[in-house]
Amino acid sequence: MRLARRFGALSVFALFAATSAIAQTTITVSPQGHFRTLAAAIHEAPRHATIVVRSGVYREPTIVVDKPLQIIGDGWPVLDGQGVRQIMTVTADSVTLRGLHFEHVGTSFTSDWAAVRFQTVQGCKVEKNRFDDAFFGIYLAKVNDCVIRGNILRSGRGREMNSGNGIHLWASNRITIEDNHISGHRDGIYFEFVRNSVISGNVSELNLRYGLHFMYSDDCRYLHNTFRKNGSGVAVMFTHRVEMIGNRFEENWGGAAYGLLLKEIDDSRLERNVFYRNTTALLADGANRIQAIGNQFIDNGWAVKLDASTQEGTFTGNNFVGNAFDVAANNSVSTTTFVHNYWDNYRGYDLNRDGIGDVPFRPVRLFSVVVAQNSPSIILLRSTFVRLLDSAESILPVLTPEAIVDRGPAMKRMQ
Repeated sequence: MRLARRFGALSVFALFAATSAIAQTTITVSPQGHFRTLAAAIHEAPRHATIVVRSGVYREPTIVVDKPLQIIGDGWPVLDGQGVRQIMTVTADSVTLRGLHFEHVGTSFTSDWAAVRFQTVQGCKVEKNRFDDAFFGIYLAKVNDCVIRGNILRSGRGREMNSGNGIHLWASNRITIEDNHISGHRDGIYFEFVRNSVISGNVSELNLRYGLHFMYSDDCRYLHNTFRKNGSGVAVMFTHRVEMIGNRFEENWGGAAYGLLLKEIDDSRLERNVFYRNTTALLADGANRIQAIGNQFIDNGWAVKLDASTQEGTFTGNNFVGNAFDVAANNSVSTTTFVHNYWDNYRGYDLNRDGIGDVPFRPVRLFSVVVAQNSPSIILLRSTFVRLLDSAESILPVLTPEAIVDRGPAMKRMQ
């Protein structure tokens, strides 16, 4: 009995030691080493091993990672798709990629080739890699509980028709996308049918279409990102319960450009965001129950455009400074409420000095109504005629929406 117990204990110890040894296995890939291709190293590596890839250029057929591994670059090794293929496909759980340089992904409009594609997996990590000249950069399909952090993705293909997205998610859950820099793609970050995910601290700029584009993706949060100089800005569509907090929407200019489009969404929260120098900062079309709190609308063409389909929103404690038009609406009836916002065009008074203006402020200028009906009239924006027109409307409002009014405007800019 004692021998059996001792033998059993030794067996457990041996099994633990063997498992630990496998987990600590490190295989090296280098241009002159025993393993000269990543595919060969993956084939020989035990599960949960670490593969270190030394500096060099590796041109291989599409690499398939079919077991849990850590693949770590040393000296920024280049995985080159030569413009004719997808570089890597991951089909195993718990795969980590770090320190690799992916470049020259082939173009495919039927297969969506990517630098690295994760397919029906969980627990992946993509950290501190570089992606250049990729069709799609990082592509997640039916993936759960993964982290994409600290990567640089650059593409310069020039036209939407031959460009893919930098970070692309489809039918995935609980994904963290953090501290990445994405530029030159069709969409910087793209979500479709994604749930309970967080995008934070990213910079998405100079993309051909959207800095961020997501549809049918409920209960997601977007925190402290910068979306700058993208073709159309950021689009949020057909989605419920989205929080966008502390982001910057900057310099998205063009005839059809905006900082943020909210289309057919419900129960969104916009808090402490900065909208700076956009053609239209915020365009709400069928966006119900928006909560816009403490945002900065600065030096935009139109700060807020409210379509008639947008109802029951609240704008509280926002600053409207230096905009050509603070609010525009295409309907005289609105259930959106404005209260305690700061308007640099407000000329009221505060007799009891409580910080709240005693005279309500109507943020919709008559000239914005004219421009909505006749776009070329925008050329008269700085004219004396328009100033007289606005003055007359402020004294005796007739044509501007009566329902859109801030009955308690702030006298000082909100901090």
